[in-house]
Amino acid sequence: MKRLPLVLLSCFSLLAIGSFSFAQDPTPAPNNTGVNARDRNTEAVTADQQSNSKSDMEITRRIRRAVVKDDALSMMAHNVKIITVNGTVTLRGPVKTEKEKVVIARKARAVSGVDRVRNQLKVEAQ
Repeated sequence: MKRLPLVLLSCFSLLAIGSFSFAQDPTPAPNNTGVNARDRNTEAVTADQQSNSKSDMEITRRIRRAVVKDDALSMMAHNVKIITVNGTVTLRGPVKTEKEKVVIARKARAVSGVDRVRNQLKVEAQ
């Protein structure tokens, strides 16, 4: 009989703790509206179209290295999409400033083997 109050108290405590976890706000879903709108264009080059040829992969790697090594560029600029197909490089994604857009395109043009650079970077205010 002495155990009954202890068991009941334990059960009520567990129920109370469990109800607090349901009372918390759920994590909001990520807002990818800008990304989705940007990638809606079906004629746009996407990362899955990256060529697997050794020369195109090397061009992409060299451009990515040059962009990431530049500490003056924002994290947004470091994460742009670089897609190379038959020596043509397409740059896509958001950057913080017009200067970043120009600098990244210049870095891409400086890599040997690049025939053409299609600069589709967009300046987005943060």
